[in-house]
Amino acid sequence: MSFLNDLLGAVQGGQAGGSSLVSIAGQLIEKAGGVQGLVAILQQHGLGEAAQSWVGTGANQPVSGDQLGQALQNGGLGPLVQEAAGKLGVDPGQLLGQLSQVLPHAVDHLTPDGQAPAQGQGGFDLGSLASLAGKLFGSAA
Repeated sequence: MSFLNDLLGAVQGGQAGGSSLVSIAGQLIEKAGGVQGLVAILQQHGLGEAAQSWVGTGANQPVSGDQLGQALQNGGLGPLVQEAAGKLGVDPGQLLGQLSQVLPHAVDHLTPDGQAPAQGQGGFDLGSLASLAGKLFGSAA
């Protein structure tokens, strides 16, 4: 976890870094139309195998910040990343690097049975991601 802690150090400019990252992951999922929508976007833009691993019950396949950024940009979510990076005062590339570490855990956390909730069911609540921030980042929030 020290790698994530190092990443968080760069984001903590006056905000709770871990919960901010998890909140941004939640916003991406919400804006994409839920877990199923995000997975569909990632599948359409070259990260299908990795995204499916996040939903499934096996190990999460890693993606790079660059891969994630390209898929999100092509999927129409680039402006959300730009806006979030601006609010946190970090470079979008740096934020994407951090999100590439957090987003697989967020999707995995929201799909404990290995299935994405059906589109239109809402499928997740941001409160459930708050508990993920505690697991990923200890009491750093």
